[in-house]
Parts: sequence; C-alpha cells; structure tokens
Amino acid sequence: MKLNVKYMIAAFALLGLVGCDKNFEEFETSGGGSPAAVELSTVVSEALPGQIKLTWKAPEGDYAYMQIRYYDPLQKKNICKIASKGTTEMLIENTRARFGDYTFYLQTFNAAHEAGAVQELKARSGAMPASYTEKSRTQVSLIVDQLSCNYPDASEGYFDRLIDGKTADPSFFHTNWHSPQVDLPHYIQIDLKEEHENFAFEYYTRDTGNTDGFPTSAELQISTDGEHWETVSTLSGLPTTRQTKYASDFVMPGKKFKYFRFNVLTSSLNKKYFHIGEIAFFDADIEKYDPETVPLD
Repeated sequence: MKLNVKYMIAAFALLGLVGCDKNFEEFETSGGGSPAAVELSTVVSEALPGQIKLTWKAPEGDYAYMQIRYYDPLQKKNICKIASKGTTEMLIENTRARFGDYTFYLQTFNAAHEAGAVQELKARSGAMPASYTEKSRTQVSLIVDQLSCNYPDASEGYFDRLIDGKTADPSFFHTNWHSPQVDLPHYIQIDLKEEHENFAFEYYTRDTGNTDGFPTSAELQISTDGEHWETVSTLSGLPTTRQTKYASDFVMPGKKFKYFRFNVLTSSLNKKYFHIGEIAFFDADIEKYDPETVPLD
C-alpha cells in the first residue's frame, strides 16, 4: 500500500498543475496526522493578462501535496489543481477581469490523503487582451500631386511611375544616385488629403538585374500635419529580388492621420539611395474580438 501511495504522489509531481482526482472532490475535514497548512499571509496573487499567478511559501512542516480549488465562471464549473510538495507557485490560465474576484481554496494533504486546514484567498485577473483580424484591405487611389520625396533623382525620380500600375522595367522610381549623394534615410511621402486610420502598405521591387539599392529596412510613418512624424511600424528583411511584391501587415496606429511616409533606412549593398517599382496604400478593415466584452453563453 505504501508503494501505491508513493507512485500516486510521484504522478502528481509529474503532472504538475493538473485536475484533482474525482476521489478528492470534497475537502477532507478529519483524519490523524494532519499535514502542515500553507500560511495565508504568505500567499500572494498577481493579476496578469488573462491569468492569475499565485505564489506562496511552502509549509515548513510535512505534507505531500496541495489542492487549489476555485470556481471558473467562464467554464461554469469547479476546478481543482494539484501542486506537488515544494511547489511555490501556480499560474491560473484563461481567466477574465470581467468576473471580478475569483475565490481560491488552498488545502494541503499528507500521503494518506488526510487534509490540513483550508485557506481562502480572493484574487483578480488582468484583462485578457483583445485580438484583431484583418477582414479586407481597400486600395486608396493616388495621383502624382500627392507624392513627394526628400531626394528624388533628377533623371529617374518620376512619381508617375510609382502609381502607373506597371511593375516591369523601365517603370520604376529612384532616389538620388548622382553626386553629391546624401545618406539615407530617403522617403516617399503621400499627402492623403483626408483622414485615414488602420492601413497597410504594399510595393513591388524594381525590375532590374542590379543587386544594389533595394530597400532592406524602412519605417512606416504617419503625421496629422506633415510636420510632426510618428513611426508606427518598422520593417526589416525586405525583398531584394527583382519585381517582387511586398505586403505589410495591417497597422493600427490608434489615431487618424493625413500624411504617410515610406521612410527607407537601409538599402542593399549599403547604398545611399533606393529604387522601387510600384507602391500602393490601403485602408484596412479590422475586426476586433474582445474576450472581456463578448457575450457569453
């Protein structure tokens, strides 16, 4: 019998924070040789996003394992977790701030499953973060007068080639590569004329056999007045092969803006210029799922 008890305790330790056996669904309130109880003053709760972290000081006396029980209002059922001897923390996952106080009952047991005192603790969860999904993106029509650049090339910096719908050579845009050259960053700016918020940016690389001058890292920047700029996304590992499409993830800046920049920080072979075949700006339709407010069954 002692061997069976030993294996049962070992199984609890291997399983870690698992559900309690159905044989222990009710707290035991009697039995000889009661185990040392956890001191409630040592139990600390921490509200994490969608989680509650419990930490405690292990009882100094002898015990075999501890049960932590609580009611889960999301699953609408009682939950029991097992903490093996010596464990001093437990992470309660998939919780919600919307439910307010969770009530936890902590109780130690000895190897004979005799119960110690029950300690009650109330704790709250941090809010479960919302998730966002892009449903669609709609291209914004642009004209040449909306486009500008801080260092367009005198012979190859034609803005109409950025929005002519052509990605094959010789339709491309080039920032200044003539002497004297100016260090990056160089940017392409769009005056959107009206407010936008959630967006995405796409472009095609230039159709060329050259290996230099492809954007390799860039910033997506926004402004309300064309004077003060904020970087809302930084791109790296951009394509360096000819006539290749790049599409950014959707960006949610959390504010409206009227001006946009594709601000190139570095280009292939560390050149002081960049070239590009075609650009496109998109409004992004974003769907929000908020676990803290979604209706429950």
